[in-house]
Amino acid sequence: MLVGLISDTHDNVDRIEQSVAVFNERGVALVIHAGDFTSPFSLKPFDKLKADFVGIYGNNDGDRLLLRDRSRGRIHRQPHKFTFSEKRIVVMHEPDLVDDLAASGHFDLIVYGHTHCAEIEKINNTLMVNPGEAGHWLYGKATIAVVDIDKMEGEIISL
Repeated sequence: MLVGLISDTHDNVDRIEQSVAVFNERGVALVIHAGDFTSPFSLKPFDKLKADFVGIYGNNDGDRLLLRDRSRGRIHRQPHKFTFSEKRIVVMHEPDLVDDLAASGHFDLIVYGHTHCAEIEKINNTLMVNPGEAGHWLYGKATIAVVDIDKMEGEIISL
């Protein structure tokens, strides 16, 4: 089963639309956003997702009330812990606790953002993925990720 990962979209609607198209083409079952939508209007392209959606607030998400309302309650405070397809997942924006959480062995998948740098790493049996910056504002390279949660393998995709 595939899970799509996205972060740091920062209101770039064109890149969000591209990301949604890739996720739909790949047939992902869930899309996880690791924060920094920025403005509520940037949620509109996610309406075209054929998958379920969950996200967390990032440090640049100012209008949290409207983001929550427009997402129908699918955007949460961090860290957001949940189980999907029998995998224990935690999503956060800042990477400060990633290594400690991975070492704890409590999670199968850790998703984070904030650094705008795509990265996939495995510690013991925990896969840690930063999908990079879908918005491409900071480094000029828009990326997302797809994780096969049955195999616990991830792939960074350039848009």
